[in-house]
Amino acid sequence: METIWLYQFRLIVIGDSTVGKSCLIRRFTEGRFAQVSDPTVGVDFFSRLVEIEPGKRIKLQIWDTAGQERFRSITRAYYRNSVGGLLLFDITNRRSFQNVHNWLEEARSHVQPHSIVFLLVGHKCDLEAQRQVTQHEAEKLAGAYGMRYVETSARDAINVEKAFVDLTREIFELVWNGDIQMQDNWEGVKSGFVPNTVHSSEEVTKGNRQCFC
Repeated sequence: METIWLYQFRLIVIGDSTVGKSCLIRRFTEGRFAQVSDPTVGVDFFSRLVEIEPGKRIKLQIWDTAGQERFRSITRAYYRNSVGGLLLFDITNRRSFQNVHNWLEEARSHVQPHSIVFLLVGHKCDLEAQRQVTQHEAEKLAGAYGMRYVETSARDAINVEKAFVDLTREIFELVWNGDIQMQDNWEGVKSGFVPNTVHSSEEVTKGNRQCFC
């Protein structure tokens, strides 16, 4: 049976090297934690379906980016075609938190004329004894940039699902309300495969969308 999904969202995961981007993505897409993870070279690609509401599935294309400076030119090319992003820092590494501003500025300078919905993620929350960034100051920074904040652990599978699903729901609401619109030659949001039946006339006509029945 063919999998049904309403939209495809392209997400990008950014942040300093060694904050755990690849581990978080693999926990989400593959359900496993790699004790040893090789550094990402350039960009890696993953995908997964999520169900944000009963019967409403979204396909996520997730781009895992390298944090090292020498790969930044490759990473920058992927900003413009992304609709959402997870911006990671390591709660045990204060410098990675201080660099959040730089990552945001870089993303915003390369995403034009589009915009990216970001979620700030404090990763490795299982290492509480080594914490260098308080939850309060991370929430304050996220609020200053209009982002939500969540703390995760790929190792212990804490809030991994929540991080991706919450971001997906936020993007879906913006798309559904018309604040984010699909555009030609933009890969951030794509229409998916829709079943032959429609749940209500409202879903057909909302936002003057084309019905794919």
